[in-house]
Amino acid sequence: MAFKTFLFVSLVSAAILAAPVAEAQPGLIGSLQGLIRIQGTLFCTADGNMGANGTATPVFPNALVQLQCGGNMVSTSTTNGSGMFSILLDPLNFILSSVLSDCTLKVDTPLISCNSSLPAVGGLLSPLRFIGNTTVGALLSVANIIPAGFRFVISI
Repeated sequence: MAFKTFLFVSLVSAAILAAPVAEAQPGLIGSLQGLIRIQGTLFCTADGNMGANGTATPVFPNALVQLQCGGNMVSTSTTNGSGMFSILLDPLNFILSSVLSDCTLKVDTPLISCNSSLPAVGGLLSPLRFIGNTTVGALLSVANIIPAGFRFVISI
């Protein structure tokens, strides 16, 4: 009888040790910690930046803004009626330092589509600049990135 009890206790112990242990999963909240946001306003100028007269500079609506990293397009956004765009990156797939060093914003939409006096060929490129973090609540931190300054290029 002692052998049967020993065998039973051994089997139960083995089953308990072999059972999967629940681990905390990052879930939605965990995956949002360290979120990376790239946003800005695209202006309807030869270089896509705000003109000398500031607020009187027209914006570039409905332009496709592409985020390219290492030569590959990884995300896109279309500017709204106010010329604003926003791209959110999953922190599980992107490292902030790599985004800043290896990625650029690219606009292929012809400038002539927002102003007939601007070139019909070419596009805009901009490196990225980190401007700080925003904390939302106790758990959410957002790294804020903006275009460092668009420049016109004939072939992109």
